[in-house]
Amino acid sequence: MVDDPYSDGRAGVDADLVKRLIASQFPRWRDLPVTPVEVDGWDNRTYRLGDDMTVRLPTGEGYVPAVAKEHRWLPVLAASLPVPVPVSLAMGEPGEGYPFPWSVRRWMDGRTASPDRIDDLSGFAVSIADFIRALQRIDATDGPPAGAHCFYRGTPPAHYDGWTRRALTVLEGHVDAERAAAVWEDAIRTPAWAGPPVWFHGDIASGNLLVDGGKLTAVIDFGGCGVGDPACDLVIAWTMFSGDSREAFRDAVGLDAATWARARGWALWKALITLADIVEHDKGEEQAAVNRRLIEEILNDAP
Repeated sequence: MVDDPYSDGRAGVDADLVKRLIASQFPRWRDLPVTPVEVDGWDNRTYRLGDDMTVRLPTGEGYVPAVAKEHRWLPVLAASLPVPVPVSLAMGEPGEGYPFPWSVRRWMDGRTASPDRIDDLSGFAVSIADFIRALQRIDATDGPPAGAHCFYRGTPPAHYDGWTRRALTVLEGHVDAERAAAVWEDAIRTPAWAGPPVWFHGDIASGNLLVDGGKLTAVIDFGGCGVGDPACDLVIAWTMFSGDSREAFRDAVGLDAATWARARGWALWKALITLADIVEHDKGEEQAAVNRRLIEEILNDAP
């Protein structure tokens, strides 16, 4: 029996596969060059198609629902957002041995955000808050409710209680587990989102923000988007901002203390499970140090 070359979603995915998929399903583009992008993601593999398009292929079954979801909803969201978002031009079907649906999108110019590319970080923080507020104002009727398709972003952080407590056990002696447990308990005891369900992006992170000249020019990767509690979209307050820029973001977003408590829980959960994985699998002190610093930022910002 021959092993499935795509069994882990990433192995076997290369430019040659993309060329074959395009030639068989979208022959009008068959003569365009296919090249890897400079910065690729984990949930999807992305290749540039000619000068103006990209091909995006999920790396696992869990990421497949995003293909149709983004194709359906991105045009709806784009009309009301202050910066461009991806445009899905076509959806491909499984083929050439590749087992998942995939998409062709418009290429988006810009570089991923990082503090060294932004002169006014507080101003940038306000632009992210403006994007989030605009997203929340969009009519959420019939939008996809938070669930498995977005890995339960938009639901109460208590969904991840078991993962978090296991990580705290693993990290005893590596972080202040007592303080972390207290912040986590506060997050899961906090009342759920009291307002109507709103749109959330689900992964407002530096790698999904494009900049040019230090300004926000686009927001990408809506695979985790949905309708529910917007707390998950506030995590960037700790992962990218600090001091004045964090306060500028907090003021501009304008959400209540309960939402911020849940957001703090979201940020802490992700940092804890990431650090636990690094510690358990000895992935290196540099990665561990980054996550320890993030956990300290979150704990020090707690009331």
